[in-house]
Formats: sequence, structure tokens, C-alpha cells
Amino acid sequence: MRLPSLRDALADVPDFRQAQGRRYDLLPVLLLCCVAVMCGARSQAAIAEWGRNYGARWLSRLGLRRGPSQPTLHRIFRGLDCARLEQCVARWAEQVLGACAALDGLALDGKSLRGSSQQGAAACHLVSALSHRLGIVVAQLGVAAQSHELGHLEPLLDALVLDGRVVTADALHTHQAVAQAIIGRGGDYLLPVNENQPILRQDIALVFAHAAELADTIRTAQKTDCHGDRVETRRLCASTALEGYLTWPGHAQVLELRRVVTNKRTSQTRQEVVYGITSLGPERATPAQLLRLWRQHWHIENRLHWVRDVTFDEDRSRVRAGRAPQVMAALRNVAISVLRLCGSDNIAAACRRYAAQPALALAAVGIRLRE
Repeated sequence: MRLPSLRDALADVPDFRQAQGRRYDLLPVLLLCCVAVMCGARSQAAIAEWGRNYGARWLSRLGLRRGPSQPTLHRIFRGLDCARLEQCVARWAEQVLGACAALDGLALDGKSLRGSSQQGAAACHLVSALSHRLGIVVAQLGVAAQSHELGHLEPLLDALVLDGRVVTADALHTHQAVAQAIIGRGGDYLLPVNENQPILRQDIALVFAHAAELADTIRTAQKTDCHGDRVETRRLCASTALEGYLTWPGHAQVLELRRVVTNKRTSQTRQEVVYGITSLGPERATPAQLLRLWRQHWHIENRLHWVRDVTFDEDRSRVRAGRAPQVMAALRNVAISVLRLCGSDNIAAACRRYAAQPALALAAVGIRLRE
């Protein structure tokens, strides 16, 4: 895939500083931050050290005569317009997604920035939208706390192009208002149904309890995977039996997912049954596609949140005040997205490779090697 230029996208981020006394233009600083994080930098101090360690040759390609210090980066991060930064990155990600014509899912989930609320950070809980297929962050919204995640979801949905895409989320977002907001923006949804929707859950469970009588409305798909000592079998049943009965916005099918996990060493088995609801009808998505969409929702945990915590050490970051934590999180999202689009599955290994070959990192963000 030919990537759109991240350099061009970041050029639209406004500079809040006055021209008088300004030593560094904003775009080269943002590009420096992106390249340094792709090379494994975990903090503002590490980003500043990247410029010193690699020297004038690489800084000049970024448009800098010398690298900014850590205090300078901190002042820039604290004053930066996070909303505009996220908008520019979202437009860049949308250009990437536009090349994918197949049915794709967008996983929504939130992650708290540890320690930021105690330091007075304006947005200490970040809600992200991740592409199932490409593993890139399409949009991100900062809210005051996890309890505010549901009430502030609409601005995130407004930042997304939902036509032809399926939104997946956890049970926190399984509400009629959320379903209506997604449908109203031209998208589809696949949402789990837990105890927070007791009547809906009972209705769905009743359908599959009488599967024999309703067999003509039910279609199934099954998949078995092996993970080390575990063998996991997932069987999804999709039914149209409640069509016309439920008042749920856009409802087309209800779902039952049975997971059977067997330990190969001990032969012990555990089972789990969960329910869901989707606006995708049988003519638009097969049970196998629904099973894949449900499973891929968890990419946002193991391909984004886990990487930010483990590879980039986000939870131990000392950047916790003002807007700086959200800016650092956005830079990590950009780095992860670019590395994945360049074909890297192991982000830690990719950071080591780019640290050894910084020309690759500059080319990935849209800086040609000969300028």
C-alpha cells in the first residue's frame, strides 16, 4: 500500500506560539517526535536525546538545525491543540482506510492514562477507534474519566466515516442511543449483550433455548484455534427470529457465541456463552464474517493498548500534566499505525530496526531521502 504523507497531514496542525522568539517550527518538531517514537523513544527526554544522538545529518532532513530540549518539547506539548492534532491524524488514517473496499470493523474502547487525573490532566481517559483489518488508530477522543466515556461518544463517532463499516465495542456501549447514533451516521454495529441489558439478554437467550423450533431462522459458523496448550473452539449462531419484535434501532440479527477452551495437558474444559446484537442482516454478513468481526474487536487490546503499555511503557510515563499525556498518546498511536502499515507485526522489533536505520523512519512519515 502506498501510504499518504503523514508530513502533509501534520502540516495542518496550528502553531499556538507567537512568532517572536520561536526557535523551532511546529511541523519539524512533530515529525521529529513521530520518527523518534518509531525508533523506540518512550518519553519527551528520549525524543530530545534522539536528536542529539543521531546528529545534524538527520535533523536537517527533518528541517531542524538542532534538536529541541526536553523542556521545550514539554512546553509545546502542553500548549498544543490536541483536538486539531487528532483531527489531522484522523484525516490521514481515513485516506489509508479509503483504499480498503472489504467489510471492515472499527473497534471502540477506552484506556486511562495512569496517574494523569491526580496531576490535573484535562483528558486522562482516551477512547480510541481501531481498524480491525489494518490495526491503525482512526480516531481518538480524550474525556475526563472512564465514567464519562459513554456520554462523550458522539464526538468520536462524528470524527469517523462509518459508511460501509461495522462498529464493535464492549458491553458498556450496548445502549439504544449508541446503536441509533451509529445507524444515523450510515454505519452498522455488532455489540455484546450482558447484564446491563437484562430484558434484551433474556429475549436473545430464549431464542437459542428454543433453537430446534426456530432452526429455519438460525445459521451457524465454527472456528477452532490452538494457542500453546489451549485449544479454543468458538461457535456462533445468528438468528433473525426477533426481527420485527425488538424495538432496538437497526436490529437485524441476534447472536449467541459459545466458547469451549480445552487445556491439552490436563484435558480440563471450560465453557462460556455470550450474546450479541447486530444491524447486519443475513444477506450482508455470513455467520463466519460475524464471528471474525466479534473476535477481531479484541485487536484494540492486544494490538494497541498492550503495545502502548508494554513496548512504549505508557503506564509508567512521567508525562502526566496538562495536555502533554494526550499528545504523547497520539504520537504513540501514529507510530504504531505507521509501523503496521509498513508491514510490521512485532512493534518492538520494528522499533529496533528503525532505530538502526533512521532513513526508513523518515521515508515512512513522508520525507524523501533526497530533498
